[in-house]
Amino acid sequence: MTDKKYVLSIDQGTTSSRAILFDHSGTIIAVDQKEHEQIFPRAGWVEHDPKEIWDNTRAVVAGVLSKAEINRHEIAAVGITNQRESAVVWDKTTGEPVYNVIVWQDTRTQAICDRLAGDEGPDKYKDRVGLGLATYFSGPKVTWILENVEGARERAEAGDLLMGTMDTWVLWNLTGGVSGGVHATDVTNASRTMLMNIDTLDWNEEICADMGIPMSMLPEIKPSAGEFGRGRKNGLLVDTPISGILGDQQAATFGQACFEVGQAKNTYGTGCFMLMNTGTTPVRSDNGLLTTVCYQIGDEPAVYALEGSIAVAGSLVQWLRDNLGIITDSKDIEALAASVDDNGGAYFVPAFSGLFAPHWRPDARGALVGLTRYVNKGHIARAVEESTAFQTREVLEAMNADSGQALTELKVDGGMTRDELLMQFQADQVGVPVVRPQVTETTALGAAYAAGIAVGFWSGTQDVIDNWAEGKRWQPAMDEAERDRLFRNWNKAVARTLDWVDDDVVE
Repeated sequence: MTDKKYVLSIDQGTTSSRAILFDHSGTIIAVDQKEHEQIFPRAGWVEHDPKEIWDNTRAVVAGVLSKAEINRHEIAAVGITNQRESAVVWDKTTGEPVYNVIVWQDTRTQAICDRLAGDEGPDKYKDRVGLGLATYFSGPKVTWILENVEGARERAEAGDLLMGTMDTWVLWNLTGGVSGGVHATDVTNASRTMLMNIDTLDWNEEICADMGIPMSMLPEIKPSAGEFGRGRKNGLLVDTPISGILGDQQAATFGQACFEVGQAKNTYGTGCFMLMNTGTTPVRSDNGLLTTVCYQIGDEPAVYALEGSIAVAGSLVQWLRDNLGIITDSKDIEALAASVDDNGGAYFVPAFSGLFAPHWRPDARGALVGLTRYVNKGHIARAVEESTAFQTREVLEAMNADSGQALTELKVDGGMTRDELLMQFQADQVGVPVVRPQVTETTALGAAYAAGIAVGFWSGTQDVIDNWAEGKRWQPAMDEAERDRLFRNWNKAVARTLDWVDDDVVE
């Protein structure tokens, strides 16, 4: 391994695809990034172009190699991390997608979820898969494609179509596509489809049958760290082992070195996602959280997590920028929010796709409440910032209740952690220190660690622990009465968003 100096991570995210090169210390050597189009065909629908994403993936791999002035011979392994529940279906002979990627935020599958739930309700499959029936997850998205794209059902049943989450699409193309591409996924991504048995880590035939998804479409499920395949002959990563795959939130948990039971992290990205390591036994939630696979290294037992998923966090800032034009750049929100002393009584509940954890209310829609003539755009910006912290507090309290132990600190990562005002307010709301690592690109880093461990570039998780270093810490400073008053009003605001979508509202 002496000539292998780096591990390459491909981070296929909701708004962009990135390639990041890491050295043995976990330091970033080079980054390349390309955004892709967000397609909104109608209210509640969110799509991406899978071919654009593959083109962008190739471009950022080329870009990062160029910036670092290296070639594949210095790369020990490649890791992939991805937006998790977004689903794509394609023809295995031509490599052509039959429809756009249906993105995790998309709500069009609500009628399918209701139909599947029947008289048993949204928890029908929860004991088997750890998830309640919701538009968030991949399985019903594939059902929608098979039911709504002309000819797709017949082609699927003939064995001509493949399905996957975005890691599977990238892996298949990286390893050759129609010329011998590997059709596989890892346990973390499979655990987000509603199709995998959470205890046995294999596809559940009965649920697949209920959703009308032929077993021939499904990728092989493999551990998160282990060789999936090698780079295609006519690409830039010829014969380089692709040896790590983790869904983005599990990758961040891995990169944050949350290897002990009870350790947790919160990632602030398009959405907001808190995961707590629960060890090698899945813990079922009584408080609106998801049971998910955290990671699996080779032949070792899988490690599980409890997860609280918040649909809208950073995307609310983008909405303020793109839909309302209140700011011109996402990073401007901090200064605008800091231009006022408080929220002026305004609360913003961003239930654009319904409410995720811990409520799971698809009938909710976004609301800006508490408005008076006094409120200005600074107060609205502050309400936007605070909404992320309030939602995180809801999830953390549910996590404490499920796990039976109180978190003593919250590790954080993701783009929004650069926002000092938000991080201080977050510490004030959760009442424990908030800790940001020196390397905040923990999602890409986690996938790199998994890939590097699989090939011996790193010896194991202790190397991850040794490389992790604290960057900044925020201590709670808010008066307890004020903390409680703000949260009480937030809960009143949440109540105003419920029962908005009626049966005759078509989205």
